[in-house]
Amino acid sequence: MKGLCTILGTGTSQGIPVIACECHVCTSQDPKDNRTRASIMLHLNGENHVIDSGPDFRFQMLREKVKTLKSITFTHEHKDHVAGLDDVRAFNFKEKRDMNVFASLRVQDALRQEFHYIFAAKTYPGAPRIKLKTVENKPFEIDQNALLTPIEVMHYKLPVLGYRIGDLTYITDAKTISKEERSKIKGSKTLIINALRKEPHLSHFNLEEALEFIKEIGPEKAYLTHISHLFDCHENINKILPKNVFAAFDGLQIEFTY
Repeated sequence: MKGLCTILGTGTSQGIPVIACECHVCTSQDPKDNRTRASIMLHLNGENHVIDSGPDFRFQMLREKVKTLKSITFTHEHKDHVAGLDDVRAFNFKEKRDMNVFASLRVQDALRQEFHYIFAAKTYPGAPRIKLKTVENKPFEIDQNALLTPIEVMHYKLPVLGYRIGDLTYITDAKTISKEERSKIKGSKTLIINALRKEPHLSHFNLEEALEFIKEIGPEKAYLTHISHLFDCHENINKILPKNVFAAFDGLQIEFTY
């Protein structure tokens, strides 16, 4: 079956432009240099499913004119990936259903602390309504005939989950990926992978590492995401990439098969 992936955000934890920064990237007039926090949306069987709801989740939903949302799946618990969870209540009200939230037990613990009022014995009127569903490192169904396969990567010392659905793989916040986990990605036609900047970084792929990884996996097309203002402008990044690799941008849509 055919699915559609919308890249909601392609920025780092600070987004671009960065507050108070006057560098050439943050002051760029190219709209593709405006990068909200990293997230994607999958359109499957007439339903929408988001991976990560960062601080820009509300804006991303408004920008893409999203009217319905069935689930959110989390990669990890860092603030730039979970901070927007409260805004699912708009969908609760409109669709009269709880939001399915897929997360590892560790991420669930973080959500219970961060959004304690959602999980209180007596919830405040209007609090988000969610159904927590536990993610382990094995495939699970987010919609009918739609399986997500988790891919465990290391974000320095923190385990983070990337996800594969059909011939599309999405990985953010990766620094190292084991041989076993890499095997799950082989055969992907489209790979979306983090590439923070040109210089090495403690917990993220830099450009060289991302390109080496893309070459190993061998997708038909690859898109770089989780891009820092320290990298360069969108136009300049694309000039130095191989012909099948592109800098992703907010709002980019990619068709895939699942």
